[in-house]
Amino acid sequence: MSAKLPFTPNPETDLVLERTVDVPPEWVWAAWTNPEHLKHWFCPRPWSVAECKIDLRPGGVFRTVMKSPQGELMPAGDGCILALEENRRLVWTSAMEPDFRPVESGEDAFLFTAHILIEPDGAGTRYVAIAMHPDEKGRQKHEQMGFHEGWGTALDQLVEYMQSRAS
Repeated sequence: MSAKLPFTPNPETDLVLERTVDVPPEWVWAAWTNPEHLKHWFCPRPWSVAECKIDLRPGGVFRTVMKSPQGELMPAGDGCILALEENRRLVWTSAMEPDFRPVESGEDAFLFTAHILIEPDGAGTRYVAIAMHPDEKGRQKHEQMGFHEGWGTALDQLVEYMQSRAS
């Protein structure tokens, strides 16, 4: 890791995507925290975001509903924002609903905590996304779902979208 992280990721349970992107930290923050921006880049195309709700406060909701190319809706659940520091860090989890209420964790539950870490790097941003899972099985499932490719493609789309707004 080249970015200074607030903790050491556990390779058995955590997935990490780290890159430098050619947009300022404020743009990355806006893309992650404004539902109208997030809808344009969050899902790798040809998927899209049909619905997004973000209540930007600890205990607030982080909710997205994805839409397949065939029109099938896939709710991602009502996650809970755990922590935020403007233009630096956004942390949310699928293990809680808004207001820190625990979710029921049945056999099919897909629980993880996401850390989006943003820091200035020249005219761009050092971007680190970490998905923490309760166990190795959860990490493997997320990896097999295409974490690196999917989250990497979404990041490319974030940069493309935010740059297009500036021109």
